[in-house]
Amino acid sequence: MNGRAVAAAPRGTPQSPLEESSRRTRWLVALLLAVAMLWTLVPLVWMVLSSFKNRTDVTAATPRLVFSPTVENYVGLFTGSNNLTPYIWHSVLAAGISAVLAVGLGALAGYGLARTAMRGKRHLAFWIISTRMAPIAAVVVPLFIIFRGLGLIDSIPGLVLAYLTFNLPFAIWLMSAFFAEVPPSLEESALVAGCTRWQAFYLVILPLTKSGLVTTFVLCLVFAWNDYAFAVVFSGPNSQTLPIAASQLVTQTGVDWGQLTAIGTIVVVPMMLAGLAVRRWLVTGLTLGAVTGE
Repeated sequence: MNGRAVAAAPRGTPQSPLEESSRRTRWLVALLLAVAMLWTLVPLVWMVLSSFKNRTDVTAATPRLVFSPTVENYVGLFTGSNNLTPYIWHSVLAAGISAVLAVGLGALAGYGLARTAMRGKRHLAFWIISTRMAPIAAVVVPLFIIFRGLGLIDSIPGLVLAYLTFNLPFAIWLMSAFFAEVPPSLEESALVAGCTRWQAFYLVILPLTKSGLVTTFVLCLVFAWNDYAFAVVFSGPNSQTLPIAASQLVTQTGVDWGQLTAIGTIVVVPMMLAGLAVRRWLVTGLTLGAVTGE
């Protein structure tokens, strides 16, 4: 610079049109994110608050932000004829087992789909995920006829299989995307080192796709946990889940809003906590694997 001092731009200098446009874009994005957060969080916060209100406060014509909290709604869900414990146990079993099976079988099938060189592989992958796109009403009647013949109506295995019909195609498609990102040279090196194909898959490939496994498990778990359509058709007194218990609070004589918000909180909070607990892997999985599927 030949010893010449570079004069700093004076403060208050007008920004260029490009900088001004970028600043407006950032403000617009921030505003949209704030609106989206309010749209999502306000109903959840209001539901949780309402679950701690008594019958008078929760049905007041004017919403009350200041009230005396009570746990009578939660106590009522676990006492007398409204005991919620069996419903929670059924939901945990059906959702948990179906998610584990979907991830296990989806990982095996997804790995085969990602590593097999064949004509029409992309069409096969699309056909697999297209079965997940089908409306639930299209498969309820055929599944009901099959399950009735096999004696699976009103049973946890029946719910698990019903959830698998939608979870498994999604798991296969998503896991194949993650496996496709792993260089084949890594497992080839393991094979040269003396590993079998199964050992290379279990010891090398699976640890590298941990984010994909966690993402797939959480998404499958959330679908099965929140499901109502399959549960209302295939479950019965011995296998009814939490969404069915919530629907039973809406009767011809009225709606118990206190207990309804309490059971809604019980349904929502575990999935939110699970998402927060694995958010690091969940975000990685959704941003890396889900957008590059074969």
